[in-house]
Amino acid sequence: MKLLRVGTAGAERPALLDADGTLRDLSGVVPDIDGALLADDAALDRVRAAADAGELPVLDATGLRIGPPLGRIGKIVCIGLNYHDHARETGAEPPAEPVLFMKAPDTVVGPHDTVLVPRASRKTDWEVELAVVIGRTARYLGSAQEGLAHVAGYAVAHDVSEREFQIERGGTWDKGKNCETFNPLGPWLVTADEVPDPQRLSLRLWVNGELKQDGTTAEQIFPVGEVVRYLSHFMTLYPGDVINTGTPAGVALGAPEPKPFLRAGDVVELEIEGLGRQRQEFKSA
Repeated sequence: MKLLRVGTAGAERPALLDADGTLRDLSGVVPDIDGALLADDAALDRVRAAADAGELPVLDATGLRIGPPLGRIGKIVCIGLNYHDHARETGAEPPAEPVLFMKAPDTVVGPHDTVLVPRASRKTDWEVELAVVIGRTARYLGSAQEGLAHVAGYAVAHDVSEREFQIERGGTWDKGKNCETFNPLGPWLVTADEVPDPQRLSLRLWVNGELKQDGTTAEQIFPVGEVVRYLSHFMTLYPGDVINTGTPAGVALGAPEPKPFLRAGDVVELEIEGLGRQRQEFKSA
């Protein structure tokens, strides 16, 4: 299923995109798309049954904002340097273990919402990423296969980053990752049954119409199942938690000087095979 949330920010309602590309209202079946729904097999079965029966009302998509496809996100765990080609372009050694940092849930915006370039920013950068949404509580998992079994679905994430804040201002990476609007998510949450192999997805990103990233999740150093297994030994993962799994080559940080960092007025578009497409205009904070 392709699950999404539509409406004004803070007042989104649940919806479904059916096999014909028609937007359907889910608000009469479930209250929201969130961790509680993803952990409830019976509720998900009701959604599937209503969709299969053609019982869901059609929504007029004209002028309707698409919000983040997941409400009440618990935590966002991010994996840094998780693509072989991205490590090469930045001159970094592939890590022996996953590199972890966190993003606050309040960085999440809709897939087509405005992204704000922070005040005094000189090095705002783009990163298309596969987002993994957890559907079952994960603690001390024993295998990558178990890790995959705890995934409810997948989405497109844009891990916007300010590289000067991240790398040159001391401390952890978090300062360059948690600026407001720095995690557009969506348009859909695609349930795991529609993504038989998360290591065979193409990812692309354009800046002002120019293709900058053109990669594949096959390049991930630590694949999705292993990432979930690994994280479960350091923290408990709950339904509705999100994992941003890293970005392929092609970011501004890895480009020759002068590096083409983002400015107000730039437009970024990104997509992942089968998971949908985003478009953001960047403006000054």
